[in-house]
Amino acid sequence: GWQRALGYNDRALIEADISRWKRVIGDGLRSQTDERQATEIAIAANVLNRMLELGCPKYVRVA
Repeated sequence: GWQRALGYNDRALIEADISRWKRVIGDGLRSQTDERQATEIAIAANVLNRMLELGCPKYVRVA
């Protein structure tokens, strides 16, 4: 109950997402201009989303 009361589960999920981002993409942006940073973030997000999509199981109802 304390986890729900304090929002611990949400926090843990967000921390896992940030950790996954840093492991896959890196700790900081490499580009210097805002436009290039936006492009870098968009590419990184697409890569991470694609990786997560490939790792998710597809459930099919049998009966």
